[in-house]
Amino acid sequence: MNSANFINLAYLVTSILFIVGLKRMGSPATARQGNQMGAVGMLIAVVATLFDRQIVSYPVLIAGMVVGAVLGYVSAKRVQMTAMPQMVAIFNGTGGGAAALVAASEYLHGTGFGTHMMPYGAGFTTLLTALIGGISFSGSVIAFAKLQELMTGRPITYPGQQFVNGLVALAMVGGLVWLTMTPQPVWVLVAFIGIAMVLGVGVVLPIGGADMPVIIAVLNSLTGMAAATSGFVLSNNALIIAGALVGASGTLLTILMSKAMNRSLGNVLFGSFGAATVIAGGAAQEVKGSVKEFSVDDAMTVLENAQSVIIVPGYGLAVARAQHACRELADLLQDRGAEVRYAIHPVAGRMPGHMNVLLAEADVPYDQLMDLEDINADFAKTDVVLVLGANDVVNPAAKTNPASPIYGMPVLNVEHARNVIVIKRSMNAGFAGIENELFYMENTMMVFGDAKKMLEQFVRELKGSTAVH
Repeated sequence: MNSANFINLAYLVTSILFIVGLKRMGSPATARQGNQMGAVGMLIAVVATLFDRQIVSYPVLIAGMVVGAVLGYVSAKRVQMTAMPQMVAIFNGTGGGAAALVAASEYLHGTGFGTHMMPYGAGFTTLLTALIGGISFSGSVIAFAKLQELMTGRPITYPGQQFVNGLVALAMVGGLVWLTMTPQPVWVLVAFIGIAMVLGVGVVLPIGGADMPVIIAVLNSLTGMAAATSGFVLSNNALIIAGALVGASGTLLTILMSKAMNRSLGNVLFGSFGAATVIAGGAAQEVKGSVKEFSVDDAMTVLENAQSVIIVPGYGLAVARAQHACRELADLLQDRGAEVRYAIHPVAGRMPGHMNVLLAEADVPYDQLMDLEDINADFAKTDVVLVLGANDVVNPAAKTNPASPIYGMPVLNVEHARNVIVIKRSMNAGFAGIENELFYMENTMMVFGDAKKMLEQFVRELKGSTAVH
């Protein structure tokens, strides 16, 4: 078997592993195995590429692999599960940036640094890769900064922002046509990629925290598209297939996330969700009723007598790193004969699947994790719902207040339960920037404090109660 056939066969095996691995990642029970299959597939693709006769500098390539492997391993081992969205964002960015660099290198090589033309098809594909990669890179960096709280997570807007973004987009399209049709000096290519990066920043800046799961999916899709187009540039089948898989799955995930929020992608990208704490009529949202604060002892009286409990985790649980304490409390409740389940909203946390990953780290059984569609009808038959740092995803205003910015968004029917215990640091609004009607209802008990500390106190109280009996 010659080297070309060997490489193509290896790429075929890689593609099969990618596809099957992606399928396995569709379930929490098999996600780890799917991730491992994808990693093995990537290793096979990298090793096969080393046999390509076009590679002329093995020392440089191997040095890059070693540095990348060390950085990837160390960052993946050190990152907290609560910081997983940030890591995903920065990995998206590095993928897009790598694609842009590859495209720039190929364009400079193909045009002799601006001295002659590339074939139109090859030139267009190469420049399109640089464009998408540049947008993905800079947009992911801003998303990382927002998630890491290096900058405000609220939308950053200014008058005429969308008009400015439109002008930048037009300049980018003009540069794409110009560079495709006529050879240009290196600085024009650099400016072109710079304009694409400016657009990436401009698009993500006005995105608020509530929309971060959607924008992460969008950026993930863009990175996949950049990888696929770079595969065409390099005539690399593995890159084409892997990029297409990432791009397609990212697009589907974007659609699912938008549907979960009952909003169009255009509204997410241009609506500045969470920009203000006022409703459509211009007046501050008024919520009837009063907040009733309870102590841990008060809440325990209700919780320890419950026969059915649904736990609703939110980003507050992630920030407090309270998933292990939550699992311990659930175990104690089950030992006392209570049925315990978890209600997972599609956009709970900062990225798709964030809550599932956090709870899986605490060894919460997969069969206890219930999607919104599967559990919403059960809240009315539940003794106690324990809301841990969740806000917008349990706000009844999404169903009752047409003036609310989250109206129409599918939410968990928490208010229908007999008792609702909400653990929250304060009465601060969620990412949508609005009051939560749930907190003012008669069946709601507000327990203010850090989720982890409150849950640990619940555990101590429940253990003491069990010991007495």
